[in-house]
Amino acid sequence: MARYIWFIPLLLFVVFLSACGDQYDGDFSYEVQDFEFTNQDGEEVSKSDLDGKFWVADFIFTNCTTVCPPMTANMSTLQDQLKEAGLEDEVQLVSFSVDPERDKPETLKAYAEARGGTFENWDLLTGYDFETIKEFSIKSFKSAVEELPDSDQIMHGTSFFIVTPEGNAIKNYDGRDGSNMEKIVKDIQEMI
Repeated sequence: MARYIWFIPLLLFVVFLSACGDQYDGDFSYEVQDFEFTNQDGEEVSKSDLDGKFWVADFIFTNCTTVCPPMTANMSTLQDQLKEAGLEDEVQLVSFSVDPERDKPETLKAYAEARGGTFENWDLLTGYDFETIKEFSIKSFKSAVEELPDSDQIMHGTSFFIVTPEGNAIKNYDGRDGSNMEKIVKDIQEMI
């Protein structure tokens, strides 16, 4: 018995560490890297500004001819559904441009407004270089971003990610599918 006495403190330590982990039940847990970028109003937004709130993130660009228009329209729909559920103060929406050279703050603002978006709880971010957002997307969301050769188009993921108040991405949904917006609201409601 005495030779196993070391086992009890070790077991207690492991239980303590597991209690310190993310309290939300997700499909994965990716720590979002720190950032400080510029939103559609020319204001700086950092990861620490989002501390304590759930947020939904995606990657878009305004010159996109395929997936970004429906994704942005769906983000606007999600914004409406969050408001209807009384969650507009609890959940922030964050769209990162993968084409920061073209996507200036005013360009992003007009793009979202044209698809029904408002900005009480939605930041569209730019103000960095392409390599920065490429690395950020891969490290924070495990989502590839690549410039396509001989094209002004950029390959990027189409997911909407739920990020916890502690800054961990834990779930993703196909942002092109409008029916997923209700699922996102429901999943966040269950976590709050």
